[in-house]
Amino acid sequence: MKQPAISLRRLRSLIWKEALQIVNDPSSILIALVLPVVLLFLFGYAVSLDITRLRIGVALEERTTESEGLVAALRDSKFFDVKESFDRRGLERDLVAGRIRGIVVIPINFSRTMVWETDQSPIQVIADGSEPNTANFVQNYVRAAIGAWSQRRSMETAIDMPSAINEESRMWFNPSLESKNYLVPGSIAIVLTLIGTLLTALVVAREWERGTMEALMATPVRIQELVLGKLIPYFGLGMGSMAFCTLVAVGIFKVPLRGSFLSLILITSAFLVGGLAIGLLVSTLSKSQFVASQVALVLGFLPALQLSGFLFEISSTPLPIQWLTYLFPARYLVQALQTIFLAGDIPVLLWIDGIVLAGFAALFFFLTARVTRKRL
Repeated sequence: MKQPAISLRRLRSLIWKEALQIVNDPSSILIALVLPVVLLFLFGYAVSLDITRLRIGVALEERTTESEGLVAALRDSKFFDVKESFDRRGLERDLVAGRIRGIVVIPINFSRTMVWETDQSPIQVIADGSEPNTANFVQNYVRAAIGAWSQRRSMETAIDMPSAINEESRMWFNPSLESKNYLVPGSIAIVLTLIGTLLTALVVAREWERGTMEALMATPVRIQELVLGKLIPYFGLGMGSMAFCTLVAVGIFKVPLRGSFLSLILITSAFLVGGLAIGLLVSTLSKSQFVASQVALVLGFLPALQLSGFLFEISSTPLPIQWLTYLFPARYLVQALQTIFLAGDIPVLLWIDGIVLAGFAALFFFLTARVTRKRL
């Protein structure tokens, strides 16, 4: 009678053995439970693209009611920490030294040339271009503050501001424009990448170093059972880490979860299987925990951080780099998680990402099963 390809009895024994090893090995618990918390709080609080307090200087070359009102508007803005001065040269020295990020120059003829019908009062904005992102924030925030002050001033003087366009802005998916709302879902993808590759990268290599792999080779265990016996316990550990990260994201960071938890489970499951298979493949080939961990970081963590769209917009990178990002599963997980958290369940987008992630998982699982051999 032909034996089945996979024996459930042997598979259960392997899973139980690996589960006991996880419980007795504190490093696995640290990687699965402590590391995600540290990384999530690091990405959620330390990594922020929001600038809410910019140090700027205001050079008052004249002191009139209009100029004082404009300075008050800048000072009342939540984005600015204003330093006033009648000496422009002193502010320029502060800008060179990095003590302020911009200068707003209100010229001596500001009030006299204020023409409400054409809104052409001259105001100079000088920004520190050594940090282009901050310079853009300075210019945009100053422009917005001046626009709000100008509109309030026209209402106080009962003079209508002529405008051919009535602009009304609306931000979809992230109305508050807080960077944590898309950084935290992306950081969950980074955490799962690191956990998936590191957890299993150490498994088989540890077996070789401890000499227990030879004992497994002498048993009737099949390759498929050995691979599944290693993957299933760590898959459960990784999914538990994902659920915990989601609770932290929603409960502590107040990131909206507009999609379903089922979609989140399916997408992360497909990715996690592929990540665990990569780590297992690396550990099978290296047979050294140190080498396996280093290779896993290079193959998993670094591409996920740099080429997934987590921090840097993929469309702004050179075209060859954009093509390269399609080779890494983290790209698809990051955009899927951002869709689920911020936009909700959009089947067209999630199906594409899910199918690609499932394809990566099947490929890496097949390669791991082919490379792993029952021989010394």
